[in-house]
Amino acid sequence: MDVDPLMPVPPELVPDALSGLSLDREEFFPIREVARLTGVNPVTLRAWERRYGLIQPTRTDSGHRLYSMTDIERVRSILDWIDRGVAVSKVGKILAKTAPLQALWHIIPNELVQVDYAQWQQQVQAAVSAFDEVQLEQVYGQIFSSYPLTVVFQDILIPLWKLLLQRNETFGQTSEWLFLDGFLRSRVLQRLLLVRVMQPRRVIVSALADQCRELELLVTALFLSSVDSAIQVLALGQPFDELALVCERIKPQALVLFSSHAPAAGLPRRLNRLALSLDCQLILAGDASDLAQESLAGSSIGCLGSEGLVMRQRLKQFLAGNLDT
Repeated sequence: MDVDPLMPVPPELVPDALSGLSLDREEFFPIREVARLTGVNPVTLRAWERRYGLIQPTRTDSGHRLYSMTDIERVRSILDWIDRGVAVSKVGKILAKTAPLQALWHIIPNELVQVDYAQWQQQVQAAVSAFDEVQLEQVYGQIFSSYPLTVVFQDILIPLWKLLLQRNETFGQTSEWLFLDGFLRSRVLQRLLLVRVMQPRRVIVSALADQCRELELLVTALFLSSVDSAIQVLALGQPFDELALVCERIKPQALVLFSSHAPAAGLPRRLNRLALSLDCQLILAGDASDLAQESLAGSSIGCLGSEGLVMRQRLKQFLAGNLDT
């Protein structure tokens, strides 16, 4: 029986010698699929295994590497520490120190982490309800001292921001959302200015018309801002039909289009037409990227996904020419 190289390997196809590892409840993934899920290319995954011993994938009888979800989460942890400025050669020691805590996470899956997120959200909510910018600034700084950037926005602040946006039936809640939205937009803009680099290579980030709010676009640009290129954000309302003109004048290396909505029926056709008119790579990001990936298969349009670290790593690989669309 042939195995699709991009699909999880069913337990019954794993060698008998590995049957004592509770494989009946665990899926295994080939290296190409791990590369797609994490944004880390196979060459790097092999180097992390051979040179640093950071990952220990299962091997089939024929020597092929198979990765469990635990391995994939470890890859993401490695990316997180590298993103925070830790040299890859030192990541192993950090992971070894945190291993006992990670073992507890398997016993209590993610519950303690979620409780911690909820406690921070309650503190932010209290400051927002009081319209107290000083208190909100203090809580905001404390969250950043505890978590990396992607966790701060993706798991703590943006979920609360979305919740307040939806809860507008009570008098005063619209004002609370506007207060938090204005605060976060100003802080994200500050961070974008701090990380701005003067590079000849430039990446343009633009929203698909009426497909997101400004904060979502700015946070996406911030997630991508560690790439060794200048990130330029186009204002909301940028006409789709004029994107080719903008790119012709700026001459970016890539144009990233962001949408937090499900893609419209004609979006793949419009993107393909736009891609033909560009001299740079066209890339889709956000929820639309996840949902349109299948319909864009075989095209020249790249998909970054909607998760901060994955978006960042995939963009790096697209710019380096190491990741196929």
